[in-house]
Amino acid sequence: MENTANSFLGEERIGRLMKKYALPCIVSLLVGALYNIVDQIFIANASYLGSYGNAANTVVFPLTVIALAVAVMIGDGACAFISINLGKNSPEKARKSVGNSVVIVIIGGLVLCAVYLIFSNQIISMFGGTVNEETYRLSREYFFYITIGIPFYMFGQALNPIIRADGSPKFAMASTLAGAVVNIILDPLFIFAFKWGMMGAAVATVLGQIVTAALAVRYIVHMKLVKPRAEDFKLSAEICRKTLALGITSFLSQISLVAAMAAINNMIRKYGALDNIFGQEQYAQIPMAVVGIVMKFFQIVISIVVGMAAGCIPIVGFNMGAEKRNRVKELFTKLLAAEAIVGAIALVIAEFFPHGLINIFGAANESAYYTDFAVRAFRVYLCMIIFACVNKACFIFLQAMGKALSSTLLSMIREIVFGVGFALILPKFFGLDGVLYSMPASDILTFLIAVCLIARTYRELGEARVVIRE
Repeated sequence: MENTANSFLGEERIGRLMKKYALPCIVSLLVGALYNIVDQIFIANASYLGSYGNAANTVVFPLTVIALAVAVMIGDGACAFISINLGKNSPEKARKSVGNSVVIVIIGGLVLCAVYLIFSNQIISMFGGTVNEETYRLSREYFFYITIGIPFYMFGQALNPIIRADGSPKFAMASTLAGAVVNIILDPLFIFAFKWGMMGAAVATVLGQIVTAALAVRYIVHMKLVKPRAEDFKLSAEICRKTLALGITSFLSQISLVAAMAAINNMIRKYGALDNIFGQEQYAQIPMAVVGIVMKFFQIVISIVVGMAAGCIPIVGFNMGAEKRNRVKELFTKLLAAEAIVGAIALVIAEFFPHGLINIFGAANESAYYTDFAVRAFRVYLCMIIFACVNKACFIFLQAMGKALSSTLLSMIREIVFGVGFALILPKFFGLDGVLYSMPASDILTFLIAVCLIARTYRELGEARVVIRE
């Protein structure tokens, strides 16, 4: 049978499985995050771009997250669906999920690219690009070329978890790493040597994404465990529905993050204009540039956190399908502990070494106002990052168990109710600092809810049978 090669997921030690699957996933997500982060580092250190380019990067970043949201919904959903069906010894459904996912992500990438190009001006304005004239000009330039690469980016990101589910986490990591290496090599060449500015940063990124997508195509043709046939690429309403349902949490967690980013960017623009310093034209872009930098550091931490949890999806799915509840419970315990440790390390770095982080993003070329606001932003915005890490682990683990409803509700409460709500309300009382307070306030309240769901999950895993569909 096709699933016998995957039976070790139900037998090998949990700790060893976590290392095998989580580490490559962490590296893959970190490398994926490096695309935008590397762009911002080189942009920040180019004297002719500086904080204006940084602000433009911050404006465009949420738009790449929208593309990522669609891609991970397809990829993570397929990963969970494939793993559960291999555990149930239903390889034919796993094959159909792969074929359908490939078709959906291609269609989705082309549609999103077209929408971005048609409504580019409105979209850039929606995400705060009109903070001043230079930021708007650079945002448009960067946005256009990044949009051209959207179909390639989405394809590579969607296929990555599918490749992991097929038992090749190292290849998934290597394909993403190859694209990032291309980006890292070309960024300084295009930005500093050719002086292509924001266009150069974007083109370097897109070329890297094309490399990752090409490697994903190569793997699909030579899959190991789940070998899709020609008929599996014919869209099936049932397979699409079940696959996307399992991935909806990944989509909502990303897309709701975009809503929070939009709220934050617009509150920065609004209340920054009322600030004595940042209300001046030459400093207006600083708060947006700084918050973008803080988000990039947060993205690195969350890439590790999500990588640990998402890497465990095949393990959870297989053992849920095989009804090995004790193994799932053990995995949940070890995952929560590991995520809390990552959060604690990140907290120490953000609170005690913010100057070092800021210097990476070109603080030497900026005013003292830039540094002062950046230090405050790191220390306030990320002061509850331990809770944020545990919350993310809870979202993804519930999703891997097939509990899409609980996972989705928790994610939506965090990003929409708290994330957007606090970003809109707190600045009314605390001005620009209210934007910074919105993050820790959201994470504290979400953690209180997550604790209840974690306790309920432990109880269910101890019962005679766990319902894996809600």
